[in-house]
Amino acid sequence: MDSHVFLAVILAGALHAGWNLIIKLDMDRFLALFLIQTLMGVMGLAMLAVFPLAASASWPYALASGAIHLGYYTFLSKSYRVGDLSQVYPIARGGAPLLTFIGVFVLLGEALKPAAAFGVFMLIAGIWLTARACGKALKLDGMTIVCALGTSVFIAAYTLVDGLGGRASDSIGSYSALVFVLDALFLFIFGVATRGIGIVRQIAPAWKLGVLGAALSAGAYWIVIWAMSVAHIAAVAALRETGIVFVVIMSALVLKEKVTPLRGFGALIIIVGAAALRLA
Repeated sequence: MDSHVFLAVILAGALHAGWNLIIKLDMDRFLALFLIQTLMGVMGLAMLAVFPLAASASWPYALASGAIHLGYYTFLSKSYRVGDLSQVYPIARGGAPLLTFIGVFVLLGEALKPAAAFGVFMLIAGIWLTARACGKALKLDGMTIVCALGTSVFIAAYTLVDGLGGRASDSIGSYSALVFVLDALFLFIFGVATRGIGIVRQIAPAWKLGVLGAALSAGAYWIVIWAMSVAHIAAVAALRETGIVFVVIMSALVLKEKVTPLRGFGALIIIVGAAALRLA
C-alpha cells in the first residue's frame, strides 16, 4: 500500500475513535448518534454545493449506504448502552474486516497478495484479543455480543457498498456528501418516528460537541471512501480498524475503563498487521 494512502487511513482510524469516544460521553447513545449524523447531513449539503455532482451510476450505492447505516447506528447505540467502549468497539469493528475480506473475494473476485492477507488477519487477531474480557471489572454478556456482532455485519455491508460507490462516482467528495445527506435523512426520519419531534430539542444543548463529532466522523469516512477508490477495499477496511489502538488509549485515559495486559498485547499485534499491510 502506498505510504500516503497508508497514513491517511491511519488518520481516519484515529478520527473514528475520537467520535466514538464522544458518543460515549454524557448523553443517550442514540441521541448522540442522531446529533452527530444530523450535523454531518448539514455538512454534506454544503459539500454538494462545492463538489461536482457524482456520476449517476453511484447514486444507488449511496441510497443503499444510507439504509444500511441506519441499521448500523441502531445496533451501535444499543451496543454502547450495554457494554464498555473498549469491549464493544473491538468486537464491532473486529468482525467487519473479516466479513469485508470474504465479501470482496466472493462478490468481486479481488484477492489480496499473501503479505497483505497476513496483515489483514494479524489486524483481525489483534482486534479480537483486545476484546477479551479479563478480570471481574468487565462483563461481556450475550446482549453485548449480539449487538456488537450485528454492528459488524452492517459495517461490512456499507464498506462494500461505499467502496463500489466511490469507485463509480467520479467525485469522491460529492459521493461522500451524498452519503452523509442520505444517512442523516434516514436517521432523522427514524429518530422522529420513534422518539417524537422533541428529539430535536433534546440534542440542541449539545450542538458544540456534536459539531466536533460530526467533523471527526465526516473526515474519517471521507478518507476511507477515497482510499477504497485507489487501494484494495479489504486492505483499507482492515487498516482503518487500527482505530482500536486509539480507542484503548482513550478509554483508559478519559473513561477510566480497565485495559488489561492482553489488550495491550492485542494492540501490538494490530501494529504488526498494519506494518505488514504497509510493506505488502
